[in-house]
Amino acid sequence: MDPIVWVALLILVLNIPFGWWREGTRKFSLSWFLAIHVPVPAVVALRLGAGIPFRFTTIPILVAAFFGGQTIGARMRRRRSPRGGIRPGGPRGEGP
Repeated sequence: MDPIVWVALLILVLNIPFGWWREGTRKFSLSWFLAIHVPVPAVVALRLGAGIPFRFTTIPILVAAFFGGQTIGARMRRRRSPRGGIRPGGPRGEGP
């Protein structure tokens, strides 16, 4: 199998817990920002370690895997949450 497929799958799986974390935070808070950006260095390291160059054909695949993992994690949390995944302060993260 092509290395891009393996790296994309690893990125997808890596981002599931971060999506779970992000779903439980208030939107645009420090925790929300960290849940999105903490896995980025690992993604870059995986890409460089696998020898995947920066190309306009490879980057969209990896970005899709990144946000796919975030989305899957968030949906998993919403399904398990007794409140339906509503963030503290309301569905849009408003409030104190």
